[in-house]
Amino acid sequence: MRASSTNTLIHDRVYHYARLVRADKPIGAALLLWPMLWTLWIVSDGKPDWKVLLVFVVGTFMMRSAGCAINDYADREIDGSVERSRNRPIVTGAVTPKEAVMVAVVLSLISFLLVLTMNKLTIALSFVGVGLAFLYPFTKRFTYWPQLFLGLAFGWAVPMVSAAQTGAVQPLAWLFYFVAITWALAYDTIYAMVDRTDDIKLGVKSTAILFADYDVVIVMALQCIVLLLVTYVAVTTGAGWVYMAGLLTASLVLFRQWQLIRTRDASACFRAFLLNNHMGALLFLGLFLDYIVR
Repeated sequence: MRASSTNTLIHDRVYHYARLVRADKPIGAALLLWPMLWTLWIVSDGKPDWKVLLVFVVGTFMMRSAGCAINDYADREIDGSVERSRNRPIVTGAVTPKEAVMVAVVLSLISFLLVLTMNKLTIALSFVGVGLAFLYPFTKRFTYWPQLFLGLAFGWAVPMVSAAQTGAVQPLAWLFYFVAITWALAYDTIYAMVDRTDDIKLGVKSTAILFADYDVVIVMALQCIVLLLVTYVAVTTGAGWVYMAGLLTASLVLFRQWQLIRTRDASACFRAFLLNNHMGALLFLGLFLDYIVR
């Protein structure tokens, strides 16, 4: 009987911790993953070190999970007043704030142990990444640009993976870091449009509030900058028709996003946000296949 109770307790904690780190909603990890993969494939000329690939894929999921835990800790006083987040584990009492911090620290330490298998430059860069990941959740208190800080944090895997693969942060990696920041600013503004009404009432800041009636125009301009820069990289690296086909298909996804967000309906904006995963995947698929057929 005691063993059964212990197993039930462990299962219960694992379930709630999994919800805390959004294990059931992997899109956040995917959005973090795509720019890193674009960069890795380009700086390795389509032949990545598989150890680097494995470390960064696993590390991406670990750090995104840690970020979710610290985000819920930071938002514990406001999540209950937002429709989308009122059932999160800290709000319902299923996980304590102290447990959330503990989960974030443990996952960050696991990620750091993975990074220790890389070179010294990558290890040094990882400290900046951790700092950005823990800073971002608190930025919505003092700036209308938390989406920019998200981009800085989410995109930091880009210079890191370049350092791990080549021993240096290549110029194209810095360009892709800017692309990752711009893309995150766009898609997280769409995400913030979902919560805009609640955020205004609570005094929470976001670019969706800052951009006001220009939100759709600015988001689409940012997305177009992303595609233009990715096209520039494709041309300068000698990409072929397969990559261009991926870019064209991603453009069609972008057009669909515009159709959804121009209504400013919360549910439509959330569907548009989810489409960014398809956009990132199509760009990577085009790049991956292009290197195969070259």
